[in-house]
Amino acid sequence: MSTLSDVSEMLRQARREARLSQEAIAERAGVSRSTVARMETMAKGDMSVSAFVRLLEAAGYDLKLIKAGHQRTVEDILAEQRSGGG
Repeated sequence: MSTLSDVSEMLRQARREARLSQEAIAERAGVSRSTVARMETMAKGDMSVSAFVRLLEAAGYDLKLIKAGHQRTVEDILAEQRSGGG
């Protein structure tokens, strides 16, 4: 299981891989730059899920649930079945 600190680091990595500044991703996601900074550093020890999802989308990522111990999402399995690969 990921901790909030892990999630915070994932957000920071996603932003950096998208080559976006905190200001740029905040503008794309419709949140303040201070929200981005707070979420990347866990300054207040909390994280708004809705803001987190918007920030991931602004960096070009989707939030998907994967059962512990598995690599593929439900969407992956369904896509494979539709294409005849599973």
